[in-house]
Amino acid sequence: MPSLVKTVLYTDEQGYARFREEAIALPEGTEAVRLSEPHPAHSLQWRQSPPGFKSEWHCTTAPQWTFILAGKMEIGLRDGSSRLFSAGDFFFSNDTLPPDTTFDPEKHGHRSRQIGDEALVTLFIKV
Repeated sequence: MPSLVKTVLYTDEQGYARFREEAIALPEGTEAVRLSEPHPAHSLQWRQSPPGFKSEWHCTTAPQWTFILAGKMEIGLRDGSSRLFSAGDFFFSNDTLPPDTTFDPEKHGHRSRQIGDEALVTLFIKV
C-alpha cells in the first residue's frame, strides 16, 4: 500500500523532545489519486514570522500539524539535533508537557527559528 512519511516531534518517556518518522497509509482513492483516511481537526491558525525570528524553549500546547507554506523553519532539540523544514514540508508537533509536570527550561521542549531572507509562513492545524 502506498504511503507518505510524516515527521513527528514528540516527548519521550524521560520528558525530552525527540523526532521520529511514521508512515501515513494511503488506502483510499484510486491508483491516480491516493488518499489517507480522514484525520480529525478542530481549528487552524496561520502564522507569519519575519527574517530573524527565533523562539525560546517551549512545548507544544496541544497536538497540531505544522505545514510550512513559505520560507524555512529550523526546529532544535535539547540533544543538539535539529531539522530544517522548507516550503511544502510538514510535521506533526506533539511534544506536549507530560501531565502533572512543571515546565523545566533545562529539559523540556524545543525551539524554532526562521532561516534565510524570506519570511516564514506556517499553517497550524489543531487536532
